Amino acid sequence: MAAANQTIIRLAETLRRTGLSRSTLYDLQTAGDFPKSIKLTRQGSAVGWLESEVNAWIEARVAERDQLAQHAWESTGRAVA
Repeated sequence: MAAANQTIIRLAETLRRTGLSRSTLYDLQTAGDFPKSIKLTRQGSAVGWLESEVNAWIEARVAERDQLAQHAWESTGRAVA
């Protein structure tokens, strides 16, 4: 069971935080590469995402970037932008 203090953020805020377009966000979600949305109404017309899952996704992108940069540094001895 999820913690009671989870915050749900709506689409506009999710797009703002990630910098993704709406279509890219949904493509990533369909591919399993972005957290699943939560239906906020029975019809499913209003959805949101758990803030903690979106934050974890962003942090994973940063870690991936840093790991690639470290690998490039170790391979070439030069920083990669």
